[in-house]
Amino acid sequence: MKAFTWLAYPMSLLFVTALIAFEGPLHAAQLLLAAFAFTCGAAAVFGIGYTLLAGALIGRFFARSISEPTSYPPVTIVKPLHGDEWALLSNLSSFCQQDYPGPVQFLFGVHDAADPAMQILAELRRLHPLAHITVVADPRLHGPNRKISNIVNMLPQALHDVLVFADSDVSVAPTYLRNIIGELQKPGVGVVTCVYRGLPGPGFWPRLSAKATNYQFLPGVVMGLALGLARPCLGQTIAMRRATLDRIGGFVQFVHHLAEDYAIGEAVRLIGEKVVIPPLIVSHACVETSVAKLISHELRWSRTVRTIAPVCHLGSALIYPLAFALLAVLLSDAATWSCSLVLVAMCARFALKWLSDRALRQPRRDLWLLPIWDIVSFAIFVASFFSTRVIWRGLSFNVDGNGLLDPIRDE
Repeated sequence: MKAFTWLAYPMSLLFVTALIAFEGPLHAAQLLLAAFAFTCGAAAVFGIGYTLLAGALIGRFFARSISEPTSYPPVTIVKPLHGDEWALLSNLSSFCQQDYPGPVQFLFGVHDAADPAMQILAELRRLHPLAHITVVADPRLHGPNRKISNIVNMLPQALHDVLVFADSDVSVAPTYLRNIIGELQKPGVGVVTCVYRGLPGPGFWPRLSAKATNYQFLPGVVMGLALGLARPCLGQTIAMRRATLDRIGGFVQFVHHLAEDYAIGEAVRLIGEKVVIPPLIVSHACVETSVAKLISHELRWSRTVRTIAPVCHLGSALIYPLAFALLAVLLSDAATWSCSLVLVAMCARFALKWLSDRALRQPRRDLWLLPIWDIVSFAIFVASFFSTRVIWRGLSFNVDGNGLLDPIRDE
């Protein structure tokens, strides 16, 4: 309660300053503008505080220790594929280069035997002749979520009782598998999942996309976990035992979910097992090659979050302090206090980037892209409230309040 009391003082001062910015008698329209300016200024102040706290928490999150396995059970790594994605061979090879002494089966699946990914798999076999690679080509669709349909088709060929599901656009370090198994062996753990950073492909738009992952998504997850507000389960890595998969009823039940990873995590929690996120980072390829693809991808993500966690999605407005500060400038006729907020908000966002880059041990570059992405992302956030339509792999869907997909058949 004291925290809110202390916050009331700068908020009141900001409101008074906003009123003073409008010289002379205030009419109804001016009062309304002043109120809107104050509201945006207050949101920017809270957002600045959120940003600085998130930056501090990222370092603490990755400073935790990772458990080593007590044994090395056989593992099946399950990877659904679709097309010849950028860096696909490199991504898949990173899984074949694991420092893991136990047996590992690599299970890949496609819907079409003529899928271009099959050529990449042939090259993968050549580069890693000792790897136990199994490929399933099965066109059956069990629902609108093609990724889950692919996995359902693949699972009968999984040989081992420890299953690690990982997206095709993910690359990992050599210690990835042993770290995952070490966490899975802890008492009460049903699923191990991982946060991820954006690894941009060549070009401008992938670099912009990586900003969304590294300086909005990742800080948001870390903050949500620290405050006990987030319950993530992320499709970049979902490791579980076959017994857990059987207890939740298999994967067929998720073929209508857009956010199937979140639904899997909730199902595991319902049977009394934990979903844990170790201080382990994997890399997710950002490959949106045009502004249309970038906006479509981010809108799908934003609308997905809105359907499964509407309150958290609304609260995520706090990650846009720069956008709110700029709105305050416009509404207050560029009052001094609002211009100062813009400067402070930019400094806070730059500080978050610096702290995130240090925690992730990645190069500090493209600083100038961060303010650009903040504005674009805020526009996408606003747009997410005006429709439930998403585009996924070229197909259009409506998403209902339970996060279920309803295909749209365009005329």
